[in-house]
Amino acid sequence: MTSPPGPTPPAPTRDLEVRERPLSETLPPYVVVLHNDDHNEMGHVVRALLASVPELDTERAMAIMIEAHLRGRAEVIACPLERAELYRDRLDSFGLTATIERA
Repeated sequence: MTSPPGPTPPAPTRDLEVRERPLSETLPPYVVVLHNDDHNEMGHVVRALLASVPELDTERAMAIMIEAHLRGRAEVIACPLERAELYRDRLDSFGLTATIERA
């Protein structure tokens, strides 16, 4: 005769610490940069910025346009890469030159 099996030992447990982090900590920021060109009128650039980047208001779009005009480039927004690519592509669809840089 065999003896009945003993009690089953408890399964090992691990205490996992769940830490919520803001998106900016999880995804490194990238900067969308608008470059000056000699082809687009200033009003078109402002309208393209407003249509392409929902976070911008008219005052900020105008400031970005002026900075790009005077300095050759202006930072539009810092955000995760996927969104930066979307905004760059939208600006490109308006005939503007924009690039992405790691912040």
